[in-house]
Amino acid sequence: MPAEHEGRVETAFFDDDGRVPNSRLPVILYFGAIAPDAADPASAFERRFAENDWTNSWRSGVYPFHHYHSTSHEVLGIAAGEVTVRLGGRDGRNFDLQAGDVVVLPAGTGHKRVSAGSEFLVVGAYPNGRDWDLIKPYRTEAAIHDAAVKRIAALPLPKLDPVWGGDGPLTRLWKAA
Repeated sequence: MPAEHEGRVETAFFDDDGRVPNSRLPVILYFGAIAPDAADPASAFERRFAENDWTNSWRSGVYPFHHYHSTSHEVLGIAAGEVTVRLGGRDGRNFDLQAGDVVVLPAGTGHKRVSAGSEFLVVGAYPNGRDWDLIKPYRTEAAIHDAAVKRIAALPLPKLDPVWGGDGPLTRLWKAA
């Protein structure tokens, strides 16, 4: 991993496009945040997320179509390989992520896999183990958007950052938003 990549944190904001609500809260990208375990790369992410009460985890990929969740925020940890994801819906932007990177998506943030290497593996989890829904904004009625916005507005903020717990960027940035 390039040294300039390791340990860097960035944020990104995306506007509501009428189909993907996105969020007033920033997406948080942590580059080089968690070192994958050699024997089982995903386990390092599962442990760290669970330590910070982000549970209900899974291992897989990222869907290759635009989607978002209205019933929970989501953390994605890149356990192996590389991926390009599009965040923010059709009008959003692409991000290149690699093993060790983590991205926190506030509820409503559109995301999809643009491309990935053959070794790509991601771990997903949710604050307090919340259940998540799957909304395909460009394949559903526009009225779905309005109902999702109401559910998103009612969601509590996570108490802990999934990577750094009580002292992490999420706890500062999301409370300030």
